[in-house]
Amino acid sequence: MSFEKTLFAFVIVLALTLNVGFVLGDMTRIDHHDVYELALAIVVSLIATVMKFGDRSLLGSTMLATSLVADVQLIAAAVVWGTATIGGTEITTHDTVTVVSLAAGAMVANIVSVVLLVIETASLRR
Repeated sequence: MSFEKTLFAFVIVLALTLNVGFVLGDMTRIDHHDVYELALAIVVSLIATVMKFGDRSLLGSTMLATSLVADVQLIAAAVVWGTATIGGTEITTHDTVTVVSLAAGAMVANIVSVVLLVIETASLRR
């Protein structure tokens, strides 16, 4: 068992679980979605992206692409949340739905990344 591969898989799965944790809840109620969980999901997603650099295989390139998509979606969600609350105003239902929808898109990308990780792991020969 390789510590590097274990850490790699851990970070990818952690990115997905944090994303799922943020998305779960009533889509129209911001109190069901934690800003710190979104921030942590962004940080872990960026770490997962950096860890995917260097793999020159087709599967590695696809995994990097899914990570980049998740990063863009999560950062966009944070930007929408930030701009919606500038000046201390309350976030509207429309903006809340937009934030959660963007994070859900990132979640789909993270699911694809985890599926690719499982495929890669299953295809390795001992």
